[in-house]
Amino acid sequence: MRILFMGSPAFSVPVLEALLAAGHEVAAVWSQPPRPSGRGQKLTPTPVHAAAQARGIPVFTPKSLKSVEEQAQFASFGADVAVVVAYGLILPQPVLDAPRLGCLNIHASLLPRWRGAAPIQRAILAGDAITGVQIMQMEAGLDTGPVYATARTPISPEDTGTSVHDRLSALGAALIAETLPRIADGTLEPEPQSGEGVTYAAKIDRAETRVDWSRPAGELDRHIRAFAVTPGAWSMGPDGRRLKLLGARLAPHTAPPDVTAGSVLSGGPSGGLTVACGDGHAVEILRLQREGAKAQSAPEYQRGGQP
Repeated sequence: MRILFMGSPAFSVPVLEALLAAGHEVAAVWSQPPRPSGRGQKLTPTPVHAAAQARGIPVFTPKSLKSVEEQAQFASFGADVAVVVAYGLILPQPVLDAPRLGCLNIHASLLPRWRGAAPIQRAILAGDAITGVQIMQMEAGLDTGPVYATARTPISPEDTGTSVHDRLSALGAALIAETLPRIADGTLEPEPQSGEGVTYAAKIDRAETRVDWSRPAGELDRHIRAFAVTPGAWSMGPDGRRLKLLGARLAPHTAPPDVTAGSVLSGGPSGGLTVACGDGHAVEILRLQREGAKAQSAPEYQRGGQP
């Protein structure tokens, strides 16, 4: 098939690679514009942009697809289908209608639960036991289109946003490679989403990633795991600098009744930092990162002289 691919972050790269490995022609790629990154604030292409360039595929990085000129350029490729994975721009109706088979989206949730920008983090924060990826026919509404195929995976008490992200990325790549031929030959029909159980995965605001130790331990355990490693849950360290918290689990014991939430208790069974929470229970911090320093295990951090 002649495909246009639209994606930006690392999550999307395995899907692009799977389409190429299956023998499809990816005629062009659309991705978010390069943005300043790193200490030097050098303009850096997205992971999808870099991957496409390495394979000699033309890349387009418009800030919007609303102009007639951008829409005409998209349509000029005469594609059979567009595959969209975490692209980051709204697709106007002329773009949705341009490919012969329309635009397919690989979405990282079990729709209609967690429509929107941050389904992986929101699923962990909510304590969902299962999540997945779905291939959806795109339409004007936000993640409202009918669904062609689904792949599911459990969310374990040890999972982080990063581990679920990587697993769903691989599942999405395998699912599109398996499903696309059946969509092309008309042997697979999409099913409308249920009108019940709709939830929205709002974009992550960095302000909400700060840890509020007055909250219950179960919530904070999910909070730290959901935001690890990106954008990173954080708290203020004893030296007044930010500490990014990269791994946690519920501690097996409770905090003494006179201990203030946020206080560091005795070390955990694996040498982690055990911190009191607002409900009298505690979480064990397993991995963390001082501002301006490398990530460390909790024992390494403590050997550095921090309480």
